Amino acid sequence: MSFETLGLMPELLRAIADQGYTEATPIQLKAIPPILAHHDIMGCAQTGTGKTAGFALPILQMLAPQQSSSPSPARHPIRALILTPTRELAAQVEESVRVYGKYLSLRSSVVFGGVDIDPQIKVLRGGVEILVATPGRLLDHVHQKTVNLSRVEILVLDEGDRMLDMGFMPDIKRILALLPARRQNLMFSATFPDEIKRLAGQILRSPVVIEVARRNAPTELVTHQMYEVEAERKRALLTHLIKSRDMRQVLVFVRMKRDANRLTRELVRDGVAATAIHSDRTQGERMQALEDFKQGTVNVLVATDIAARGLDIELLPYVINYELPHVAEDYIHRIGRTGRAGSTGEAISLVCADEHRMLDDIERELKSKMERLPLPELASGRKSGSAGGHHATPRHASGHKPSHSKPHPKPPATPLAGGFDFSKPYEAKLADNASAPTTGHISHARTHAKSGRRPTAALLGGVAAKKS
Repeated sequence: MSFETLGLMPELLRAIADQGYTEATPIQLKAIPPILAHHDIMGCAQTGTGKTAGFALPILQMLAPQQSSSPSPARHPIRALILTPTRELAAQVEESVRVYGKYLSLRSSVVFGGVDIDPQIKVLRGGVEILVATPGRLLDHVHQKTVNLSRVEILVLDEGDRMLDMGFMPDIKRILALLPARRQNLMFSATFPDEIKRLAGQILRSPVVIEVARRNAPTELVTHQMYEVEAERKRALLTHLIKSRDMRQVLVFVRMKRDANRLTRELVRDGVAATAIHSDRTQGERMQALEDFKQGTVNVLVATDIAARGLDIELLPYVINYELPHVAEDYIHRIGRTGRAGSTGEAISLVCADEHRMLDDIERELKSKMERLPLPELASGRKSGSAGGHHATPRHASGHKPSHSKPHPKPPATPLAGGFDFSKPYEAKLADNASAPTTGHISHARTHAKSGRRPTAALLGGVAAKKS
């Protein structure tokens, strides 16, 4: 069905047409009408199906009657608050709001941590109607009294399960206490486990529940394949797949930030253009890494699970699980980065012996077995360690270590004149009539005061030691 059938205003339809969209997705068709009717919503849809437009478009339409071209901040109070778990998702949601609202006089902005707070303060003081934020940075602004939430009419929890399930609940409760009691609440996510639905019941009032796919269902457009491979051979296999299949854009997942950095360095040494994205990188570095990946400057983006949510990469063909996630549900979010907007994708997992339990959990979640692929014959060059392991010493195909891997030992030095032997560490000698020190420290006075001191040249073998 077209967007015209949803009763959206001409300014929004024009902005949608500018983006080349003609037909609404199932989540948009089911969510937009009840949102416009001011119902609370619990929307569950597979990632990549258009959830952001599903709440951004009706929010813009409901706020449009209050739009103002006045420069006065008082005419632009915060009326809609959208909370997201990650900085990347916050930035992308705000961009969508800005794109769809380009023909309206409504202001939007985004605040998140990892960047200077002063420019955000300046924008907020100028007034915005729609604010997208991560909880921590929003509370920073609350403490600095640079944000006023007393006139919020609409609250959105995007990726609601992660917001509630991954430690955000204390911050969410503090934010909820600052909002008007009478407001519309919208929660959208790709998954809604039963315990999260119980928590959502504390926030949503008589919500309209929308599900366009079974809960926790992966998209049907993604193929799931795996290689059984030893941990120390994973990187060799990864490099082989990228090069032999000429993969131009592949998102690779590891579990830990340090492993993302290490694997990125190793891929670069293997001749693969790669960069990393994780929470230890500054926001500027993360945004640059994502932009380089989208533009094709780098072919491989190595990510931790922080990137499993909110990364919107158009037509991403490959997701590779270098390491399986500990939680099967995270696998669904990882592979949800591909197979989006009707395009197909491949999810490839590199599974070592220690990951069989995780594989079993994931296959139960998928309700099917991954396709087992035969392990290709890998080059006999440098072995690769797992992301968290040690590297094997490089060897040539013959099995011998290269000459530069370890310096050849020097032949023992011949004692020079004066009895000094450079092949041994230098040790100061006590005078014949000096007693051994009673502590671990040797006094220079005790060492040299009563002993005949040899000229410096004697130490170099050029002059014989003088006898006293």
